[in-house]
Amino acid sequence: MIKNTVVDVFRPDEKVSAVLYDAIVVICGSLILCLSAQVKVYLPISPVPITGQTFAVLMLAAMLGSRRGGLAVIAYLMEGVAGLPVFAGGIGLVALIGPTGGYLVGFIAVAYVVGKLAEMGWGRRVSTTIAAMLAGEIVLYTFGVCWLAIMTNIRTALVIGLYPFIVGDILKVILAAAVLPAGWKLLNYLKIKDTQ
Repeated sequence: MIKNTVVDVFRPDEKVSAVLYDAIVVICGSLILCLSAQVKVYLPISPVPITGQTFAVLMLAAMLGSRRGGLAVIAYLMEGVAGLPVFAGGIGLVALIGPTGGYLVGFIAVAYVVGKLAEMGWGRRVSTTIAAMLAGEIVLYTFGVCWLAIMTNIRTALVIGLYPFIVGDILKVILAAAVLPAGWKLLNYLKIKDTQ
């Protein structure tokens, strides 16, 4: 099996073990999203808080790939809809129909897009990691801002749902571009050391 994502490197080859491994990875990914939602800062001009979720979704997608990353996000959303206090902007279905709903649903598409790019090797170099993360950000804001525009109008949606977050998201992309390729280099170094 080709090891395209970080979790593939550690995935067992035996089928039953691999399925169990995938299930554990998806559950752990959803729990990381739950924890990242608790890191939140509300801005006075926006009903959408700054959270650690965007960075968590981008990194999980790059590390888990499109399928497992997407399933981790779906599991997270199901946990929230079931009433667990895992969303930054509310509890249950109310959060999905509120101002943050577009972003939450958009996480699925982000996980798929960034995960697919990671499976193609885009998380191994700084330049392609930046491109993959920016693609994820564009997908996220397409969902989030469009949802806010339905609730308000496009100008208001941009003012409260995009502009205040640009600087922070650029920093998240830079951090991901520093961490992912370095992680792959470390894995490759450890693999070389194991074979010696």
